[in-house]
Amino acid sequence: MAKSYKQNPKIEASYDAIFIGSGMGSLAGAAILSKEGMRVLILEQHYTPGGYTHVFKRKGYEWDVGIHYIGEMQRKHSAMYKVFDYINDGTLKWADMGEVYDRIFLGENHYDLVKGVEPFKKQMKSYFPEEAGAIDAYVDLIFKAGRTVGPYYINKALPPLVSRILGPFLSRGFHKYSDQTTHEVLRKLTSNEDLIRVLCGQYGDYGLPPKKSSFSMHATVVKHYFDGGSYPVGGSSQIVKTIEPLIEASGGMILVKAPVKEVTIENNRAIGVELEDGKRISAKQVVSGAGIVSTFKHLLPKSVVRQHKLREQLTRVEPSACHAGLYLGLKGTPEELGLPKTNYWLYPENGDHDACVDRYLKNPEEDFPVVYISFPASKDPDFQNRYPGKSTIDIITLVPYDLFGRWEGSSWMNRGQEYEELKERLTDRLIERLLEHFPHLKGKIKHKELSTPLSTSFFTRYEKGEIYGVDHSPSRFRQKFLQPRTPIKNFYLTGQDTVTAGVGGALFSGLLTASAMTGTNFMKKITED
Repeated sequence: MAKSYKQNPKIEASYDAIFIGSGMGSLAGAAILSKEGMRVLILEQHYTPGGYTHVFKRKGYEWDVGIHYIGEMQRKHSAMYKVFDYINDGTLKWADMGEVYDRIFLGENHYDLVKGVEPFKKQMKSYFPEEAGAIDAYVDLIFKAGRTVGPYYINKALPPLVSRILGPFLSRGFHKYSDQTTHEVLRKLTSNEDLIRVLCGQYGDYGLPPKKSSFSMHATVVKHYFDGGSYPVGGSSQIVKTIEPLIEASGGMILVKAPVKEVTIENNRAIGVELEDGKRISAKQVVSGAGIVSTFKHLLPKSVVRQHKLREQLTRVEPSACHAGLYLGLKGTPEELGLPKTNYWLYPENGDHDACVDRYLKNPEEDFPVVYISFPASKDPDFQNRYPGKSTIDIITLVPYDLFGRWEGSSWMNRGQEYEELKERLTDRLIERLLEHFPHLKGKIKHKELSTPLSTSFFTRYEKGEIYGVDHSPSRFRQKFLQPRTPIKNFYLTGQDTVTAGVGGALFSGLLTASAMTGTNFMKKITED
């Protein structure tokens, strides 16, 4: 049964806009439209809102599920900061993670990624002094690629006729970089594979190793963190809590446990939605933030999908990586336990990133190709106010969906003994990796819980539990249908599939979708205010 945070919510029969899903794209788009005086309804099938920005609680602990760090939030003149500030009226605060935001391990050797462009270059040159020229050229290339991103995405919000005329000019510079893989670009700069592995040490932030990922995606992530990482004060749930008042101020609402059965289409025009409980709500405009695969396969009438050949479009993209997430609760404060704010990225000693992934996919008993460890209790200065004397750790690794495929269709929290045994083996292996770097934590873990791709699929409705929607290969950025507008009038898309992976990409997708819906250049309006 649908509900909101308020008691006895009054659900209107009609809204200016309905957003399906409450992820970052929907939240940002809804907040922007609400500040324009539109009455917006967000419908979330999960029991808590926020998509990958939500938190969950167990046994007196709390974990984030998607926001582990955000870049550009210490630069108040950055577009990222200004857009975030706009959609919560400056009420969300950010904590700086410090000088070292990521620590990359290749076996026992580690390499720190430090904030600031010049400090970053200096640190890399201290590790690879013979590669000083390549490091300078690499950073220059990151910024060159970064300057092409804005025009490419602005084109997605333009009216179709204008886009047809200006699109090739706006996208040309971007495609120069997006058409190449990350490894292709870096191999032109250096033949040092260890340097390449370190420079690509954040590939888990977008899910594809260097020989498969688009360099534009890689450059976007690297540039995003050059000024360091930040974490929302009070935890990632503060994102929804600070945005919701703006939506309510214009007569809108966020509803949870409100799964949508189908978008209502008449004469190729979206006019509302039907919920799974049979309730119908009308709207002048409808937006899906549920991911393009789920939207085209499950939320639109089959006749409309056939009419516009939407299934055929899906054959041109692939799902992104799947992951397992281990959530640990510990006794003791981060200071008592010696937990850092810095994220740890653990890679095998030998083999390039792609080789390690391929080896693991062929045999999941091989070394994990990547293990990411995050310490949210250390990053959040408010954590001890909420959970005194406690700490939490998130550990994430890539896993093949096929490892869990035979349990597809089973019920959450009730998948049987073999499934639980598999989870236990993965849990033990991940804790073993943690204890290699923090042996003093042995005996301090009081709660542990592992999520699998089936958990992701259950809560996000992503078909194969993919964490980043469609993958970020070179061909992905050539797909023109990955944009806010659709062939259906008054029906739009938002979320990371329309822009790029991560909270930052989804944030800007909401802005682009709001611009496409209204014809207003919100990027100019927000950043020039």
